[in-house]
Amino acid sequence: MPFHTRLLGKDRIALFSFIHSLNTNFGTSIFEPVALALASSNFANASSQQIAGTQISSEAHKVIQNIMDGLATATLTPNKPDEINAIRAVCRQGEMKTVKLTKVDIKLVDHNGIIYFFDLKTAKPNAGGFKEFKRTLLEWIAAALAFDPDAIVHSIIAIPYNPYEPHPYDRWTMRGMLDLQEELKVANEFWDFLGSEGAYNQLLDCFERVGVELRPEIDQYFNRYIQER
Repeated sequence: MPFHTRLLGKDRIALFSFIHSLNTNFGTSIFEPVALALASSNFANASSQQIAGTQISSEAHKVIQNIMDGLATATLTPNKPDEINAIRAVCRQGEMKTVKLTKVDIKLVDHNGIIYFFDLKTAKPNAGGFKEFKRTLLEWIAAALAFDPDAIVHSIIAIPYNPYEPHPYDRWTMRGMLDLQEELKVANEFWDFLGSEGAYNQLLDCFERVGVELRPEIDQYFNRYIQER
């Protein structure tokens, strides 16, 4: 980045690159294993990068498409319980089609057998992406019910932190596509769900303690760029 480097300096570019790398890798390298560690004490089973199912019925495909069309044209409002019931009613009707769906980032099964599929997203997903996110959530439901029509299953978008703090998370970009009560957990809503109330703040304290411990190593990393300015 020769123009950026000459304008801002090597130290600032190094910091930018370092933070960008963290943002890229936090999901799979940190957020997923931390989520599993938290959930393992409260859920019967916790796993990552799982397959929701391998088949969806042709009738369930039609129901999903009708839901998506209705949401896109604003003739329907998101209602996840109703959507799940509509998919459940046809989950094994018609031709069973083999599908290769997006993997579930975090799959939880509680002690009552209730299944939770989480799609872990960055803090500021592109507003235009929520249409595909919604389809993925519905397809996960259809695949799980094709395997077990009696399963109680939820599919949820999880956003690990709120970039707007101390202000509330800006949810308007999702309204009209997601059922905000049933399909979205942001920051403390997500972490406290996994590890019980207070887990989010305790987790932030853990990260702060690690940051203090690693501060000399981090400073040493950036000092070489400051010396080269």
